[in-house]
Amino acid sequence: MAPPAHPNEFDRKRIERAIRQRRRYRYVEPKVVGADHGYRIESACCSRNVDPDGGVVDIALVLHDADSGNWHLFRKNHGADTWELDSIHPRLPPLLDLLNEDQDRKFWQ
Repeated sequence: MAPPAHPNEFDRKRIERAIRQRRRYRYVEPKVVGADHGYRIESACCSRNVDPDGGVVDIALVLHDADSGNWHLFRKNHGADTWELDSIHPRLPPLLDLLNEDQDRKFWQ
């Protein structure tokens, strides 16, 4: 049985580079860490909307479904402390574009 393809260093760096182009909170340096079958993005909470003390908060969870080959983008419901599915993408770049644009402030709060 082969180990899961994700997380891996190549895609982690790819996500890290891509989120540098985000529209919101460009002055913070988010961190991309490995998670089961994907990657979790966390960042300091500069807006103080989620954490009044400005601590590190979860931004997004990016998971790869090996069976379908799709990427799943989750946003954090900080009030319930749960991950909620936002969207599913056949490729990683469109997912990252959505995360970077974030017009409705679902991720970068």
